[in-house]
Amino acid sequence: MAPTLARRPTERADQPIRLALIGLPGSGKSTVGRQLARRLGLPFRDSDHEIEARIGCTIREFFEREGEAAFRDIEEDVIRDLTHGGPAVLATGGGAVLRPQNRERLREAAHVIYLRSTPEELYRRLRHDAQRPLLQGGDPLQRLRVLHEQRDPLYRDMCHFTIETGRPSVSTLVNMVLMQLELAGVLPPRP
Repeated sequence: MAPTLARRPTERADQPIRLALIGLPGSGKSTVGRQLARRLGLPFRDSDHEIEARIGCTIREFFEREGEAAFRDIEEDVIRDLTHGGPAVLATGGGAVLRPQNRERLREAAHVIYLRSTPEELYRRLRHDAQRPLLQGGDPLQRLRVLHEQRDPLYRDMCHFTIETGRPSVSTLVNMVLMQLELAGVLPPRP
């Protein structure tokens, strides 16, 4: 049975509780999210996977064919749908925070957890990943630095919790998230 999650003061008793992970590409949102959901006995939803199911191709292919603006429109629709679903752990795409509507929906509907990583750490993790459309071509480390400069203030502004990811294992990061949620009263303390 899933643990009972404490509600934020603005939440109604009939509103389902969700956890949403935000952060730059490669920060661990999907990997940590899957493990966190498993530990909490909640469904896991990944906005990027939901988007790919809707568009019938990879995000990279869609980006190349239709461009970023068309992708962000679909992403906004998916975020809206995910924030109206039942209790779950949600992993968002790194750029989901670019649209004010997404930031507002996520913050209102979920306990938002920012998995914060430095551009250098992200580059170490992603340097061989050819599936990230915004990191293709040019200097990926510089691109990560620019993305961090643009998005870090948005992530910080909308999150309820920040977890510095560094180099810990996935299980350590999950434990760090759980500890923050327990300390804040979102989750009951573990026995």
